[in-house]
Amino acid sequence: MNPPSLTIRQKDKLTLFVTGIGTGVGKTVCSAVLTAYFRADYWKPIQSGDLDESDSMKIRQWTAGNPFCHPETYRFRLAASPHQSAKEEKTIIDLERFIIPQTDHHLIIEGAGGLMVPLNEDTFMIDLIEKLDIPVALVVRNYLGCINHTLLSVMALKQKNLQLSYLILNGSFPPDTERIICNAAAADTHIIRIPEIENITKENIECITHRLTLIQ
Repeated sequence: MNPPSLTIRQKDKLTLFVTGIGTGVGKTVCSAVLTAYFRADYWKPIQSGDLDESDSMKIRQWTAGNPFCHPETYRFRLAASPHQSAKEEKTIIDLERFIIPQTDHHLIIEGAGGLMVPLNEDTFMIDLIEKLDIPVALVVRNYLGCINHTLLSVMALKQKNLQLSYLILNGSFPPDTERIICNAAAADTHIIRIPEIENITKENIECITHRLTLIQ
């Protein structure tokens, strides 16, 4: 069966922050799809752990066209919450150090974990999004509790007056679950449906991007 068409809106120059309702929902795969589709640059502000197989390395591996991956602001050895990884290296993450890279291309920015992942004792991932002041793409995957986590994430974005431009449904969802999740988004939020990818390869990512429907 062919994967369903996906809908996304392109701007003259898009800068988008990809976050998720939790850890392990497929932010990097979805970031690869967006990077491939827009032929965008990619930036991972914080890499916690997996330095030998970082998310930037995965994006290069999965995305055709050799996308430019801007260097991380922070790289930590420990695979843990950024505040804990930083503490292990006697570092405190400073929000002021994060500056959006300069580029003439679209830019996909991928966060770590969900919105309330702590960066230090006082600030969270959502505070970084607020500082950068850019639209958000929220990645959702189906599991027991995903409705609750999605609605809480949407609520948190609304409280910060952050723009939820895209709601990305990664994989298949029961119709009743999908309906509740989509109803939580504002009317101007665009829904992207990404089919289950059993084998993540450059070819399969590119195949999905070719099925996106572009709205001018």
